[in-house]
Amino acid sequence: MGTLDGRRALITGSGRGIGRATALAFAREGATVVVSARTGSQVESVVAEINAAGGRAVGFTADVDDDESVTSLQQRVAQELDGPVDILISNAGIYMARRFADYTMDEWQRMLSVNVLGAVRVIRAFLPSMLERGEGRVLIVASTAGKWGSLYQSAYNVSKHALIGLTRCLALETASRGVRVNALCPGWVETGMIDTAELAGAYQVPEDDVRRTLLQRVPIGRMVTPDEVAALAVYLASPLADAMTGQSITLAGGMLLI
Repeated sequence: MGTLDGRRALITGSGRGIGRATALAFAREGATVVVSARTGSQVESVVAEINAAGGRAVGFTADVDDDESVTSLQQRVAQELDGPVDILISNAGIYMARRFADYTMDEWQRMLSVNVLGAVRVIRAFLPSMLERGEGRVLIVASTAGKWGSLYQSAYNVSKHALIGLTRCLALETASRGVRVNALCPGWVETGMIDTAELAGAYQVPEDDVRRTLLQRVPIGRMVTPDEVAALAVYLASPLADAMTGQSITLAGGMLLI
């Protein structure tokens, strides 16, 4: 028996990176997993991997930056599953490294629409059924960038600060109705979102020096793995974490100690 046996979990942005690792981890713990991302081939790959390993997964393409797409996702999930979503993980997001003066207004708007309003859209779609049943888990993938000022990512930083504020407010509103809301705040994670060319431009260092520059701030001397973030998500979604809500949990190899 897994810690999530019999639960139904929807994970946005689960075609790759943290989302993919979390989908696989939840399936291993017995959850039925709804894989959702913009890229159909990635969705199909993760679903096939879970089902081949003996788990149960279904997949849908969806764009959290589009109201109609999220509404359609909610409708398709309701038709496909044998019950409502118990666990929602808002993971889909984008990252851009820029100096403040180099961000365009279009980039600011896209960052906030995807990272902040994307979370709002999916939570608005799936939270009501949790409140009706008097139980549920909402996990929001934020970042250490939501807890402190960080170099050369002001738009991203603002979006992640907003997610932590959303986590705290939702937790207060829903705690008495059986829903727990928490945020995961990883530091540098070993995923494809780390664009060394983009970061080299922001930090004004050679591309070959980017990883060394980043890891100078990480006491354990390496990046966090997606599997480590997934393990934290499993705990927060499990009955063991029922007393925890409104928290933003740092997982950053000692880079940030709050």
